[in-house]
Amino acid sequence: MAVQSDADKRSTRRFPLTLPVAVKVKTAERKEIVSETRNVSARGVFFSMDAAPEEGSEVEFTLTLPPEITLTEALRIHCAGRVVRVSKDGNKFGIAAAIDKYDLSGDN
Repeated sequence: MAVQSDADKRSTRRFPLTLPVAVKVKTAERKEIVSETRNVSARGVFFSMDAAPEEGSEVEFTLTLPPEITLTEALRIHCAGRVVRVSKDGNKFGIAAAIDKYDLSGDN
């Protein structure tokens, strides 16, 4: 039986997009971290952080789609989800977060 790679297990296509993202891990601090995505899909994002949240941690994040993508004004997408994978990424940590829900009606 062949072993599936992570890419084979994905149910949605990932796009290599570098977008601004503001992240809040649901901890006592709830400190906002500003980062950039490395890739985005309909169900998740991958970005880097200086600290590693625990897998399963709840996160809130806001992605900003620039006018070059929306062909109109910049659009903010407010998302809630959870950390599904943490990996060492040089001197930072790579965070894969699943999107459980999102809202396009926020302040744009």
